[in-house]
Amino acid sequence: MKRLFSHQLIRQFLLTAAVFIVCILICHLLSLIHSDNNPFAVPIFILGVALISRLTSGYLWGIAASILGVVCVNYMFTYPFWEFDLTLSGYPLTFTVMLLVSLIVSTLTTQVKRQQQMMYDAQSESMRANLLRAISHDIRTPLASILGSSSALLEQKEMAEQDRDELLRSIAKDARWLTRVTENLLSVTKFSTEGVRLHLTEEVVEEIVGSAIHKFRKTDPAIAIQVERPDEILLVPMEATLIEQVLLNLLENVVHHGGGATKITLQFDEEDGRICFRVRDNGRGIDPARLPYLFDGSLLGQDGRGNDGRRNMGIGLSVCHTIIAAHGGEMSARNPDDGGAEILFWLPMTQTM
Repeated sequence: MKRLFSHQLIRQFLLTAAVFIVCILICHLLSLIHSDNNPFAVPIFILGVALISRLTSGYLWGIAASILGVVCVNYMFTYPFWEFDLTLSGYPLTFTVMLLVSLIVSTLTTQVKRQQQMMYDAQSESMRANLLRAISHDIRTPLASILGSSSALLEQKEMAEQDRDELLRSIAKDARWLTRVTENLLSVTKFSTEGVRLHLTEEVVEEIVGSAIHKFRKTDPAIAIQVERPDEILLVPMEATLIEQVLLNLLENVVHHGGGATKITLQFDEEDGRICFRVRDNGRGIDPARLPYLFDGSLLGQDGRGNDGRRNMGIGLSVCHTIIAAHGGEMSARNPDDGGAEILFWLPMTQTM
């Protein structure tokens, strides 16, 4: 914690110094063109104070920048140059007004930032609460199924082998689904923590896709999957486990919310310096009213009555969007004109974080 605070302090100091150096250089260059007491220095330094207040946290840096700005303008860019002189007519008022304007701008900017942070925290808290409610609702059925099946296996010693195998398959299926829910919950918890950085490594996209499909086949072997890939091998910086989780979530989402989908097309290719993934099905598509809110968490807890009465579309898609955003990518969804639904996401081909 102390190390993080120290890094933030150093970063904000360097940022403040850099903005001041830029302001000084700009004023110096303009003074070569217009040397009549540098009337442009005051607005340039006020702009610098506003920028510092916007890019730093708290009031300290903005207020300090306001005072230093007044000192710089008076000492460097007001006649007599390179001397302090507040005795000339009008100068004390000018510098007092500059200081007040700078302090007001700094204060207002800091307050706006705090309000934005409060709104963000409120939205994050609402999303976490919705997620917990949705998961609490969704896990009841599989837990009850596991408990009932295991109790039947323990109590009915003479059960037919076929019935016993069916109960065991049901337990395994529900246990795998609960594992997926737990992974999604852990991902949301991870990315809700400030300062979390991904450890990206170059991965072969085809291997990640193949691994996700292999895991998906263990749970849903019936639905057809067609993979469309480029001829060349694509290497993309990513956390392989998380992107695999995204693909697995999208494939499972088709099964449970695809509206009778019988085929999935998974396509990936390079487009404009980034890798584009498309997961498309031939089902009934996504409700157009839900498309604008598909990834923001507002659907959590609203669609718990899926095909099996327990799997919630909002959970997996919200987690997918969070993971892709953490990679510096984008995600969207649409209903193609020829039917079905298509979810797309992009990842940078080069590491940007």
